[in-house]
Amino acid sequence: MATGGWRRVPQGLALLLTAALAGCGGAGHQPLAWRIYPLSRNGPHDGLAVVNQPDGYGLHIWIDTDTRRPGECRPRWTPDAARLFNGNGSAPFSSGLAGRNEFFQAVGRWDVGRQLRRESEALCRLRAPSARFVWVAPPRNETEVVLEPLPPLKEKDLLPDPSKLKEEEKRLLGVPRER
Repeated sequence: MATGGWRRVPQGLALLLTAALAGCGGAGHQPLAWRIYPLSRNGPHDGLAVVNQPDGYGLHIWIDTDTRRPGECRPRWTPDAARLFNGNGSAPFSSGLAGRNEFFQAVGRWDVGRQLRRESEALCRLRAPSARFVWVAPPRNETEVVLEPLPPLKEKDLLPDPSKLKEEEKRLLGVPRER
């Protein structure tokens, strides 16, 4: 018998309706489950994958070290993370850049910060095993970004004058000089 104006719904249909309503009702309000794992750039511990969007999209945060202070190794941050693709798949890769606001949002999460600290400490142990690790949190907004100047070029870094290089090449080949 039906009570309160409701008819009896078969159990299978009731479960299906409940699942459909649960899937629709809270989808826009529930936080996205982020996936965070080490993803190397060039070597161990120098990158972190942060899957923060549907379909495996996210950030590939690059981790670097700063060993300019004697006896110390600290992380060096760049807020220009790469765009992560296929982050939930078997072959994740990165290409291009993600937005800085997305980087700031990601590094503001405790779970991302914890993993960044672990990876940067491990990277320091590899690159400067005798140095003391000093944690420096990544920038969390544009005003905290510190642009570090590149070291000045040395003579050995510069390319030679192309005309002099061509003359030297001819001399080595035994080609007579032009007058």
